[in-house]
Amino acid sequence: MGQFTFTKTDIEGVFVIEPRVFGDERGYFMETYNKADFHKAGINNEFVQDNQSKSRKGVLRGLHFQKQYPQAKLVRVTKGEVYDVAVDLRKDSPTYGKYVGVHLSAEKKNQFFIPRGFAHGFLVLSDEAEFTYKCDEFYHPEDEGSIRWDDPIIGIQWPEIGILFSLSEKDKALGIFLEN
Repeated sequence: MGQFTFTKTDIEGVFVIEPRVFGDERGYFMETYNKADFHKAGINNEFVQDNQSKSRKGVLRGLHFQKQYPQAKLVRVTKGEVYDVAVDLRKDSPTYGKYVGVHLSAEKKNQFFIPRGFAHGFLVLSDEAEFTYKCDEFYHPEDEGSIRWDDPIIGIQWPEIGILFSLSEKDKALGIFLEN
């Protein structure tokens, strides 16, 4: 039996992944990645880079993607909770321009797999969150593309959190979906 449950979403190739957690009064143990289990689920990416960020409540990062060097990502939260979003930018896809959003938390220990060809972003829901992700392509800063978090065409329904979202200056100046 594998160590993960892979749940397909409404967009082909995007999965919510729940690890099998072994716990007792001492704490817990879980695998966060197992090549054989992921390959059985159809996720055959070779991850080459791991990243981590820490943000406070209300920080919204994204929506980012790479143009010539797209990245698949396996994301999870190690502290706190976020609302994570993947937007399908694959022009030949029947779900082009659609998005999937999922709540990820350290408590649930769930993960989100985003294939190549997607814009990605997240909103921090807890007082603080630490967010980690694996990428199957190296980051190329000169290749980055972005879409506004509030793009009217995509229409992401971000959770209400009682405060204004905090964005970087770069993310405040992003283009709209049709410009990408």
